[in-house]
Amino acid sequence: MLGVLTMNFSKCLRLFSAIATFALLSIVLSTAADKNIALEERVLQLEELSGRRAVIRLDNKKFQTYVKSIPRNYSIIIMLTALQSHRQCGACSEANHEYEVVANSWRHSTTFSNNLFFAMVDYDDGPDVFNTLRINTAPVFLHFPPKGKRKAGDNMAVDRMGFSADAIARFVHDRTQIQIQIIRPPNYAAIALVLFVSTLVAALIYWKRNNLEFFCNKSIWATATLALLFTMTSGQMWNHIRDAPFIHTNHQNGEVMYVHPWSDSQLIVETYIVFALNAAVVIGIILLNEASAIKTAVGKRRVVALCGLGTVVFFFSLLLSVFRSKYQGYPYSFLIK
Repeated sequence: MLGVLTMNFSKCLRLFSAIATFALLSIVLSTAADKNIALEERVLQLEELSGRRAVIRLDNKKFQTYVKSIPRNYSIIIMLTALQSHRQCGACSEANHEYEVVANSWRHSTTFSNNLFFAMVDYDDGPDVFNTLRINTAPVFLHFPPKGKRKAGDNMAVDRMGFSADAIARFVHDRTQIQIQIIRPPNYAAIALVLFVSTLVAALIYWKRNNLEFFCNKSIWATATLALLFTMTSGQMWNHIRDAPFIHTNHQNGEVMYVHPWSDSQLIVETYIVFALNAAVVIGIILLNEASAIKTAVGKRRVVALCGLGTVVFFFSLLLSVFRSKYQGYPYSFLIK
């Protein structure tokens, strides 16, 4: 009798174990299916949002849904910013323009896919996101990979790289291996400027049509040639190609930089400074040349020569100082370090 009871109990135990295993397996499979459905829904929603606007605006809830939720099979680039006027973040509006250029370039790319999305969180829309990520400055660019935890390299070094569209695209390629060809909208202001200058030159030629001797004026041609040389040697073409920012603000201490500290980058205002310094050195050389042409007034010649020499020495020292600030370790200086 005892053996029969033991046998029945053993069968019941095996049956209960099988039922429990089946129930647990069903729960696991159901949970996995729900997760897959949730992931597919999130991807479809992101595709719909990015179709409306290249940069998806997120608040606290959407950030948790699309960025923090797992599993995730897509990379997402987040810009943390503060665009409201009362935040007084001038760099944020500049960075936002460049960020939208990158996002739109990706959306119109032939390699566009749902493996990468661009989004932004404005501080006034999602302050909890800033607190969660321990971010107290803006703009900040972050990469959230599809798998695993974020690494140090997933934070874009804005202080070193800047936030131009090309810099952001390089950051994206470094973290996702996705190459984005930057496509900028037509610059109608530049076209209008060319048309204006062309019209002005045509009007001047028409006005002087009976006396075109000014075309043979050496001073006019010398001035125009020097202006072209100063424009090219100061880096204006680089600004046009790379779309450099006007100034750079250190977001750690708020310091405004007029000369970029890295040799592979530059600022628009920096090229104006180099332009002015080169022009000043040339003016000093012209004064020295003119002093040698003064034959009678010895005192005047001496004054002009000293002014020219002082101009060359002072402004060349400043020019060399700017060069030293960009190329750390350059050993030579003159008067001004």
